[in-house]
Amino acid sequence: MSVTSPHVNRRSRWKIALGSAIGAALITVPLTFPASAAVPPPPAGWTTVFTDDFTGAAGSLPSSANWIIDTGHGYPGGPGNWGTGEIQNYTANPANLAQDGSGNLRITPLRDGAGNWTSARIETQRTNFKPPSGGALRIEGRIQMPNVTGAAALGYWPAFWALGSPYRGNYWNWPAVGEFDIMENVNGIDTVWGVLHCGVNPGGPCHETDGLVGSRTCPGASCQSAFHTYTFEWDTSVVPNVFRWFVDGQQFHSVDQNQVDATTWANMTNHAGYFVLLNVAIGGAFPNNNSGTVTPGPGIVPGHPMLVDYVTVLTRGGGGTTPTPTTSDPGGGSAYSTIQAESYSQATGLAKQATSDSGGGQNIGPAGNGDWARYQGVDFGTQTARQFQARVASGAASGVSGLVEVRLDSPTSAPVGSFAVADTGGWQSWRTVPANINGITGKHDVYLTFASGQPADFVSVNWFTFTP
Repeated sequence: MSVTSPHVNRRSRWKIALGSAIGAALITVPLTFPASAAVPPPPAGWTTVFTDDFTGAAGSLPSSANWIIDTGHGYPGGPGNWGTGEIQNYTANPANLAQDGSGNLRITPLRDGAGNWTSARIETQRTNFKPPSGGALRIEGRIQMPNVTGAAALGYWPAFWALGSPYRGNYWNWPAVGEFDIMENVNGIDTVWGVLHCGVNPGGPCHETDGLVGSRTCPGASCQSAFHTYTFEWDTSVVPNVFRWFVDGQQFHSVDQNQVDATTWANMTNHAGYFVLLNVAIGGAFPNNNSGTVTPGPGIVPGHPMLVDYVTVLTRGGGGTTPTPTTSDPGGGSAYSTIQAESYSQATGLAKQATSDSGGGQNIGPAGNGDWARYQGVDFGTQTARQFQARVASGAASGVSGLVEVRLDSPTSAPVGSFAVADTGGWQSWRTVPANINGITGKHDVYLTFASGQPADFVSVNWFTFTP
């Protein structure tokens, strides 16, 4: 949910297709999603620092101890239409914002007989959510997007996100203070977008006003028809520090501090912390850009709520622990850090070349069938890695595609996971693609291998990483 001036473009339509392509590479989950569930206990090593499971009486507003209710068309003294071009008036009316008595918060956009829209937006009282030094922060919500699709959804814009604390009371220092869009969706599309906003607008290291974007379809059931768990992590226990986005525990996006300059990273991480927001907007730049028209559309149907089962914030570790270094030279390093592709210790059929991707440096490729790269002594530890993701680009001709595979200890061992890649728009047109892998623990030589039914090169790789 960007807070830009209303005239700017927000995101481009290619991200819809990207989300669909990524989703195809992942294993689905069961289609059973209870309407309300208990807030899960913190995993081992994590501590809950904030939680709200919205168990108040039907028709009641959310806790004023936890939440501020935003009203109107903008912050006093801030950009109009909340800086995004959205058209609704936010209210504290229980018709727009209320607990339902069944363990959910409902944010419901409505339209009156004169065509005026109302909805709701809330933000946490606290503005200091950040990881302890050398630790990690997790912000998580279990949410069902408004259950509406097609023409009836054209203009809906639900969001679960966080803004840097200096924005409160200033309203003109975006995007330097940082913004984490944990879950965004528009127009009833079965896609979750995760976005980092930072730096300057327009342009800058976060490519504003788009931001640094990842997206995918929701696992198992559509985003609109079921509850899903949306999670953001900020991990300072690894070097470089990294932001990660998940849906139902499956990582679909990450940004590490080497992808932006040191000043930009410091500006969004060295302040007091972040506050969390929930809202459903109507119309604005993001839904416009993903529909090719001005929203809301003439067929939009009001009254479909976003349901929020819970929001919880956790922290882990800290206390001056030494971050785990990234693999930046042949041999060693953590599987859970960003491993630069050019840091291989041995390779066949690959070259290193300067990359135009964020953060600069080098990538490897283009790679074709039979090529491989070895990364010596990658340490997975005792925690089981179950996902792999890589930053890839392809300028392959039409009909040319292939697999990026992960193998352990030998380039001829059975793959533990893979994903397919075809043309992304050019050899420097980068995408982050995730895939599930067989569980891995311990220390291994990791091989990236490349397989294709065509002789032509099909992919370049900038970096890769693993997650539990």
